[in-house]
Amino acid sequence: MKEWKNHQRNEDKEVEILDFNGKGSGNRKMKKRQITQQNTKKKKQKSRNKEFAIVTYAFLALFIGMTGYFAYFVQVKSSDFVNNPYNARLERLEQYAIRGRILAADGTVLAETQLDEAGNETRYYPYGNVFAHAVGYASNGMAGVELDANYHLLTSNTFIVNRLANQVIDKKNPGDDVVTTLDVSLQNACYNAMGAYDGAVICMEPSTGKILAMVSKPDYDPNYIASNWNSYVSEDSDSTVLLNRATQGLYAPGSTFKMITLLSYLQQKGDEGYQFDCNGSYEYDDYEMHCYNGRAHGQQNLLEAFGNSCNSAFSQIGLELDLASYNKLCDKLLFNRKLPTKLKTTAKSRMDLPQDSSSALVMQTAIGQGKTMVSPLHMAMIAGAIANDGKLMEPYIIDHSQNDAGTTVKQFVKESFGQLLSVEDAKALQEYMRYVVTNGTASPLNSTLYEAYGKTGTAEFSSDKNKDHSWFVGFAKNTDGKEIAIAVVMEGVDSGNSYAVPASKMILDSYFGVE
Repeated sequence: MKEWKNHQRNEDKEVEILDFNGKGSGNRKMKKRQITQQNTKKKKQKSRNKEFAIVTYAFLALFIGMTGYFAYFVQVKSSDFVNNPYNARLERLEQYAIRGRILAADGTVLAETQLDEAGNETRYYPYGNVFAHAVGYASNGMAGVELDANYHLLTSNTFIVNRLANQVIDKKNPGDDVVTTLDVSLQNACYNAMGAYDGAVICMEPSTGKILAMVSKPDYDPNYIASNWNSYVSEDSDSTVLLNRATQGLYAPGSTFKMITLLSYLQQKGDEGYQFDCNGSYEYDDYEMHCYNGRAHGQQNLLEAFGNSCNSAFSQIGLELDLASYNKLCDKLLFNRKLPTKLKTTAKSRMDLPQDSSSALVMQTAIGQGKTMVSPLHMAMIAGAIANDGKLMEPYIIDHSQNDAGTTVKQFVKESFGQLLSVEDAKALQEYMRYVVTNGTASPLNSTLYEAYGKTGTAEFSSDKNKDHSWFVGFAKNTDGKEIAIAVVMEGVDSGNSYAVPASKMILDSYFGVE
């Protein structure tokens, strides 16, 4: 009996041990599950927190971006938006402000509003036709600086006490003045150099993009724009006096386009060993190209062919070019696209030479004929970029606006478009364009007071072989660092070199102070 009791106690202990071990193992497993669940819950919570943080920061960044853009729009872009001629807000501005003055770079008045005794307003242009297309007009629509600076001219930043006083007596405030980049002396020189010929002149400062002068003929007197309006826009009228040929006119570039053909050839082939024997014409695939007046230039290297503006040589050069690369270069030089400028009315130059073009079209395009059309502004921009070692500065004509006390309200600064062409390419073209002046078709521009570079051009535009457009495109500088880029086109003249080059000389002599 005693042994049985001892055996029973041993079994009970084993059962207790088994129960204890079983219970302990279950607790550990349960605790482990609880810890795992807690960790999983924490990970999910962290994941949710991270997602929430990402969304929060994204919305915060979006808010900061929108706030920044709003501030930028208000400070920089709002005036451009408001300045849209179709914006009704401008009409309301006219009720509260007298249109401000337009001034030349030296402060000379180019446009102002005059009041008679009854308070009637009349816009007055002291220089009449001379600044017609540059300054523009402000009745029967708007053009020129009158359009580009419309918002600034109708916004008054006169002293607040004056504004309050004017409000009490129901008097208009003086609108802000706009100071342009225009040079009065140079503008007069350009206007006189054009004489009675139709066409355009535009002059720029290569290092800044400032437009120094802009002339377009035929022209008009903006003082009488309202009274003559019907004759200008009549369906029976063939008048184009309102067209600013400097920025909106499109012309065949003639031999000035050889600058681009030359550059494409230099990029593809280089200039080593080029030789051409010109007998006055060049025939290929049943199409014959003639040099100007059939002149035979004889044996020439590439520099001489460019300096003499040999059509025969450049026709042959065009046939050697890879057309895809040729077109790509033209696209890079801003053909077939809107020009980068703050001027509101500009034309888009065209160059169309498909891969399957005929030999005749290739030859014509290479010398600046064919389907190619350019504006004087565009050619001046290319010349300016070459002068500026390839960097193009965007053209602008408004320097700043100021209130009636002369305090600057908004300053417009120069803006770089970037490298229109490489420094190496620009240097190469400078060498070739200099040769045109020292030894080629623009030799009358040789001067001891400035150094001129350029390319002449004679462009056919009609069936009348005795009438052409005369071109000069180039730049000049002196030892003091003064510089200018210029494009001149004169319509329907007898010979390219006999018109555009002498006109350019008059302009450059005036700018550099030649007596």
